Amino acid sequence: MRIAFYAPLKSPCHPVPSGDRAMARLLMAALGVAGHEVALASEMRAYLRAPDDAATWAALQAAAAVERARVAALWQADGPPDLWFCYHPYYKSPDLLGPTLCTAFGVPCATAEASQSPRRAIGLWAESQSLARDSVAMAAVNLSLTARDAAGLAAAVPAARVARLRPFLDARPLPPAPEPGHLVTVAMMRAGDKMESYRHLAAALRLVPGDWRLTIAGDGPERAAVQALFAGMPVHFAGLLDADGVAALMARGALYLWPGCGEAFGLAYLEAQAAGLPVVAFATAGVPEVVAHGETGVLVPDGDDAAFARAVTLVLSDPSGRALMGRAAAAGVARDHSLAGAARDIQAALVAHVRGWH
Repeated sequence: MRIAFYAPLKSPCHPVPSGDRAMARLLMAALGVAGHEVALASEMRAYLRAPDDAATWAALQAAAAVERARVAALWQADGPPDLWFCYHPYYKSPDLLGPTLCTAFGVPCATAEASQSPRRAIGLWAESQSLARDSVAMAAVNLSLTARDAAGLAAAVPAARVARLRPFLDARPLPPAPEPGHLVTVAMMRAGDKMESYRHLAAALRLVPGDWRLTIAGDGPERAAVQALFAGMPVHFAGLLDADGVAALMARGALYLWPGCGEAFGLAYLEAQAAGLPVVAFATAGVPEVVAHGETGVLVPDGDDAAFARAVTLVLSDPSGRALMGRAAAAGVARDHSLAGAARDIQAALVAHVRGWH
């Protein structure tokens, strides 16, 4: 089947790495592994940062009209695709292209990681979230990567057709060579939830005794503020690393740390566990979807820096227990979160819900 793929928040071709870009690429790869011909329909970014930014909202709508006309002309010349697949439509980033195009051409659509947040239905976000809700309502199937998102869709659109898809990655970890006391964090440095996680991480590590050191991979506009949080601590800032660099860093790590404030699920948790690193994080948002407490890591109450510090101290002081968790983490990713497994699950959902698919 020919699939037109679209990610309104961040194109898989965007130059700045992030979990959204990585997940978009992984979904395209999984659809390809399932045997489909996948093409990027558009690189238009539809992002409304603030609920009162009328100028940006008007500009996005105007740009979307131009982009819809461009895509429609291509479909008229070459024929429409068999499916429109939209990744991550939500209140800040609705799909302004697919619903109109699919209605005009009679093309079925699907979403992945769509979400609804009633408390964000304020100002212009109420309108943009309504458009995201329309995408969910018309989709032949909505692939939810977390139970929280699935429940949110069911509450907002009771008739929505929802199927679960476990978060996944294409893991090719290097042979582990863990360095005792080497803690690892991989995260972008930007305002909001990321910065909040960095604040909690710094506060917790000031309570961790012993001989440890932390390597942070990542960059962003808040780098100076992040560095200031860790002043005087044994922390190395590795900057922005490519996939090979992250894999090499994970291979040398003994423990992966990231509080996870507001994380949908966090691909970096899966990358760490695939490399055999246990995780310490908050039991918040979508983190428990990918980290099994007591088996592949330790999850502590949301916002409890002292509990986070105790968990780090405990895991570092127990080499045999840490190794056991690391082996369980790698096995769990291979078993439950592989690219091949995701391809099978996506294909099964499409066959079950999209008319004419086989």
